[in-house]
Amino acid sequence: MKKAQNTFLVFLAALFLLSCVEQHEHHETAEAGTTYTCPMHPQIVEDEPGSCPICNMDLVPVKKQAPGSTAASIMLSDNQMKLGNITARPVRMGQVGSSTILTSRLVVDQTQADLISSRATGRIERLYVKETGQPIRKGQPLYDLYSESLLTLEQEYLLALDQVQAFPGETQFASILEAARRKLLLTGLTNAQINRIARSKRLDARITFAAPVSGTVTEITAAEGVYVAEGSPLYRVSRLNTIWVEAELYAQETNQVTVGTPVEVTVPGVSTPLKTKISFINPEFRQNSQVVVARAALPNPKGTLIPGTQATIHLPAPVNRALTLPLDAVIRNSQGAHVWVRTGENTFSPRMVTLGEESAHQVAIASGLSTNDTVVVTGAYLLYSEFVLKKGAEPVAGHSH
Repeated sequence: MKKAQNTFLVFLAALFLLSCVEQHEHHETAEAGTTYTCPMHPQIVEDEPGSCPICNMDLVPVKKQAPGSTAASIMLSDNQMKLGNITARPVRMGQVGSSTILTSRLVVDQTQADLISSRATGRIERLYVKETGQPIRKGQPLYDLYSESLLTLEQEYLLALDQVQAFPGETQFASILEAARRKLLLTGLTNAQINRIARSKRLDARITFAAPVSGTVTEITAAEGVYVAEGSPLYRVSRLNTIWVEAELYAQETNQVTVGTPVEVTVPGVSTPLKTKISFINPEFRQNSQVVVARAALPNPKGTLIPGTQATIHLPAPVNRALTLPLDAVIRNSQGAHVWVRTGENTFSPRMVTLGEESAHQVAIASGLSTNDTVVVTGAYLLYSEFVLKKGAEPVAGHSH
C-alpha cells in the first residue's frame, strides 16, 4: 500500500514538472511571437498565416526577433557566401555625375555661306540652276539678265574704245576706256565677256552671269521673267565642308556651358559620337523665348552631315568627388536606403545611408559610411532576403538615420 502511494506521488511530481515546462515554453512563444512571410517576396511580412498578395504562395512562419536583442546582423557560411556570390570591398572615393543631353539641330555654317544678288536692274530671261541642293562650281552659268542699264554701259565702253583707236596717242581716252571697262567688271561681267564685246563691236542685250563661288545651292529667290532691282537676292550658296550644330539652353542650363566646353555630338546615321567644343553662346535670349543658343562646329569633309538633321549634344558630367558604391550595393525600401557592412568573418549588419548624386552605375554616399567601412557590393538583396526569412523583420525597422 505504501509502495503504491509513493508511485502515485512520483507521478504527480512528474506531471507538475511537465506542466511547468509547457507553461514556460508557451510563455517564450507568446513573448517572441511568430510572423509569416513569402519565400519569394520577403518584403511581405504578416502577423497571421495567409497567401502572398503578389504571387499567391502560402506564407511560411518565421520566428520574430526577440525585443531587446542586440543590433541586427546575419552570419553566413562559406558555402552560402559562394552560392550567393556575396562580395564586399572597402568604400572608396570616386566621381559621380550624369551628363546633360541637349536636343540640337545641324544648320549651315553661316561663315561659309554666300548670297548672290543681281548686279544690275533688269529682267531675268533664264535660270540655269532652278533647284536647291545642286552643287555648283565657280564660273558656272547661273542666269541670263536683260538690262537697259548694262546696254548703256556697254555703249559707253564701245565709244571709248573707238576714241582710243582713233587717237592712239591720247592718254585721256585710254583713261576713259579703262573706267568704262571697270564699270562693266563691277556689274559682274567677266574679262572674257568684255573682250568679246570689244571684238564683235556689238551690244549684248542679254548677259549671262556666272557663279562667283563654288558650293551647294541652298536657296533660290529668283524666277524667270521677273524684274529685279540692283542688289536683289537671287541665290544662296553654302560650302558644307564645315557645319554647325546648335542647341537651345534654358537659363538654368547656361552655367554648365562656356565657350571651349568639350562636348560629344550624336547624329543619326553616324556610328560614333563626334567630339568638338562649344564655339559660341548667344549673349541674349532668342526672340520671344527664354532660351539661349549654343553652337559648335563640326568638320564635314565628305558631306555626310546634312543641314536640318536632328542631333543630340552630350555635356560632360560635373566632376564631384565623393564616397561611391555600385547601385546594386544599396537596398531601398519604405524605411529609406541601407547597405550591408561587414562586421566580422562572414558577418554583416545593415546600416542606413543618405544617398547623393547618381550615374548609370554608381551612387554617391552623402552620409552613413566612412572609408574604413567594408560594404557588400554584390548579393546585397540576397542578404536582405535571408535576414527577413531568418529574423522575420525588416533589417532597419525602427532605425533612424
